[in-house]
Amino acid sequence: MLIPRILVLALMFSTGVLLQLLGCVLYRNYWPMLTGIMYVLVPMPYLFFGGGTDTYGYSSIASGWVDAGKFLTGFSAVGSIAIPAILAHAQVITTGALLMELAAVFVLGATFLVYDYFASQDSGY
Repeated sequence: MLIPRILVLALMFSTGVLLQLLGCVLYRNYWPMLTGIMYVLVPMPYLFFGGGTDTYGYSSIASGWVDAGKFLTGFSAVGSIAIPAILAHAQVITTGALLMELAAVFVLGATFLVYDYFASQDSGY
């Protein structure tokens, strides 16, 4: 049962990356690759502020740091949508490139949600 899950996630991730690259290559403009940087930066605040771990225990201070990490993660996730939108508004990229980038963001976000769903199903191990 694990192999089909991995294949689904790999297909979704590769489709998202393909859309990201096609948004740049088809329109001969590599400015939308700035969104690719955001894919690396988005989980960093959550990881740095201890999200998902019990490092700090369950104190109110720990909860504040975890909440700050979640807020900054959400704040930086908006950049994945805002960067191509701003570039399209400034007419640096075309509308087609914008749509490709937004499709890539949608597919990669859905990949994360599917991964989270699969991980919650495997909590019995």
